[in-house]
Amino acid sequence: MKLLRDIQRNIFLRPMRIAVVDDQRSWRAFELQCVAWHLAKKIKSVSDRPRIGIMLPTSGLFPPAVMASWMLGRTIVPLNYLLSKGDLEYVCADAGIDACITVGPMIDLIGGLPAGVTAIRMDAMKFGGFPPIRLAQRMKSDDLAIILYTSGTSGRPKGVMLTAGNLEANIDQIVDRAEFGRHDTMLGVLPQFHTFGLTVLTLLPLAIGCRAIYTARFIPRKLVALSRMHRPTVLVAIPSMFAALRLVKDATKEDLSSLRYVVSGGEPLSRSVSDSFFERFGIRISEGYGLTETAPVTNWCLPSEWKWRSVGRPLKHITQRIVDGDDRDVPAGGEGEIRIHGPNVMAGYWNLPNESAAAFDDRGFFRTGDMGRIDEDGHLFITGRIKEMMIIAGENVFPREIEEVLDHHPSVKASAVIGVSDESRGEIPIAFVELKEGQVFDEVTLRSWCREHLAQFKVPREIRHLDPLPRNPTGKIIRRALKTS
Repeated sequence: MKLLRDIQRNIFLRPMRIAVVDDQRSWRAFELQCVAWHLAKKIKSVSDRPRIGIMLPTSGLFPPAVMASWMLGRTIVPLNYLLSKGDLEYVCADAGIDACITVGPMIDLIGGLPAGVTAIRMDAMKFGGFPPIRLAQRMKSDDLAIILYTSGTSGRPKGVMLTAGNLEANIDQIVDRAEFGRHDTMLGVLPQFHTFGLTVLTLLPLAIGCRAIYTARFIPRKLVALSRMHRPTVLVAIPSMFAALRLVKDATKEDLSSLRYVVSGGEPLSRSVSDSFFERFGIRISEGYGLTETAPVTNWCLPSEWKWRSVGRPLKHITQRIVDGDDRDVPAGGEGEIRIHGPNVMAGYWNLPNESAAAFDDRGFFRTGDMGRIDEDGHLFITGRIKEMMIIAGENVFPREIEEVLDHHPSVKASAVIGVSDESRGEIPIAFVELKEGQVFDEVTLRSWCREHLAQFKVPREIRHLDPLPRNPTGKIIRRALKTS
């Protein structure tokens, strides 16, 4: 497996360097490898199944857990510890997991592992010396390296199958676009069970030999302090985190001045957050795009190419199409579904052959379910989700357009819009807002604001106060959790 060889080569070339810093300690490169050897021996003694679970806080524990599993030729299944007990049991059963690499606090957090799953507790192991074990690097590029379960828009989580080649390709694509190197330092708080946190903030630093700074919980002032202390060159986060960072009272431009890339992904970045962050720190946040099924990054708008709402051009070896409802390619500037082809695109969904087949069109392009357009310069712009699109009096309307207007109001911290059935207009928009600290909810004022900035048919019929808005583990707003009754 090329990725594992790259990781180990960087460890052995500079074994004494500080590779990872987390909330508990610093990790030298050779310490990660030593822990991986011990852990691999423990895994062999506990389970012989081809897949193994990993449930750990965002930390330096995650890299050796991945390395140990891959050295044994095992497929890793990162477990989302924020899932319901029923969904966690389903994931373990569906993936055929009988052992999970974890720590005691994680087990306590979820109230115990599912029945039949043995805990391999890293916090209960001793890692001194070199264990008497030789391990073959048996995994090939087309072998299954990881199954990432998505939260899904409905029903049970789906396991996205990513091969070693998918991960290797995406890391190579990202490094090529950003010209990352060993002198970079990544700062991140995204969970490592999430595709963004796994590929960009965990595997990529290991593969190129740069430093990663982790913190398990997003505390805005702490993230600023970490930047002040470690002088990172890369910060990857989601819009809600940037919204909070701009409000840290004692933060200065100097605190973030070492950053050459500040990247937002996971959900659309509002103009109000983008502009106020730039005014506060003098840094333009650049947006990227990707999905769990694409390992994940497909597009990234570099700061030098910045355009408002652009997620940039596709990374190398990625081809993108914009198609209409009849599967016909639309011309530049036309809107339609985004479809993607490239070496980073998943092998399919675990145990779901019909859904795997349906995920690709006749030309082998992955159906993203996202709507977008590509301009004459090749920049991709995301306009919404097909399933979230509202048809109001015959007009296509996406929640994002209405949310953008609401988010610009001085009292609104964040918003979410959904469509509900209406006999006369087909659908009508209903908005939910989360207010900034100290603000008072005033529906009349907010509706007037919308009327000033939107066509009349796009103005929400109702605007409701909901604090906080429902979010997933990475902070993305979950529209399907919003109730109108």
